[in-house]
Amino acid sequence: MNRIITYTIKNTENSLRVEQFLRRHGYSYQNLTQLKKMPESILINGTWSYMKTLLTEGDTLTIHIQENQSSPNIPPVELPLDIVYEDDDLIVINKPAGMPIHPSLNNYRNSLANALMYYYTRQNKPFIFRCTNRLDRDTSGLTVIAKHLVSSSILSQMAVRHEVTREYLAIVRGQVTPSQGTINAPIGRAGTSLIERKIDHEHGEDAVTHYRVINKKNGHSLVSLILETGRTHQIRVHMKHIGHPLIGDYLYNPDMEFISRQALHSHRLSFRHPITGKTMEFKAPLPEDMAVILMDH
Repeated sequence: MNRIITYTIKNTENSLRVEQFLRRHGYSYQNLTQLKKMPESILINGTWSYMKTLLTEGDTLTIHIQENQSSPNIPPVELPLDIVYEDDDLIVINKPAGMPIHPSLNNYRNSLANALMYYYTRQNKPFIFRCTNRLDRDTSGLTVIAKHLVSSSILSQMAVRHEVTREYLAIVRGQVTPSQGTINAPIGRAGTSLIERKIDHEHGEDAVTHYRVINKKNGHSLVSLILETGRTHQIRVHMKHIGHPLIGDYLYNPDMEFISRQALHSHRLSFRHPITGKTMEFKAPLPEDMAVILMDH
């Protein structure tokens, strides 16, 4: 991907070195190292410059990100893509249930990465796959993919600082009591399993989930969940912990009467844009296989 980002230097940024300015704008040390290796990646008022060059108020600083390689081992495959939003820095996808994020041994050609590789190959654009919020294969909904090394780094840092709000919708059997609350229970591996997780007060990592029941219908509850931390299977393990596991969850509650995958959907994503700083919010409606469970029969 080729991306040109332009900044106008303000009075408060006068006499900063280029590298200091970029660090203040969220560029990582690794980003700066990568930019140094790219030809004419830093221009001040149109003149090729260096990281140590001093900036003056009113200067135009242009950053030219040049990524000419694509991710290896991700074959482009024509698969349906529900693009919710796209600009020069990121793309937001509403992922269907059953689609893995990454290719793997058993899912080498049916992942979101394959679909995006095809999408950009058709446009003759190199593409490195950098997913910011990974979803399980059977979880549907919103995921954001960075389109270049700088937006990827800034979004990742925001996620670490809990500056990305992620709201999920889940369906469980029965009535959740109390109807809202916070689950604070550490999560660790279950035995020798590489996949399964459990509540582990001794060795687990901190995990916090805020939940709220938003609808009750047909003996089920639709629950809104906001993650404060991002542990593997956090929602699935936490809801089981309070006695209301997700329906359709083959690992933690194989209750397949109404749905054949865990009833979990990434419904809302909110974050500041990594380059412009503008507040972004996206929503994806409940998919049909979940919505039908709550319909009038």
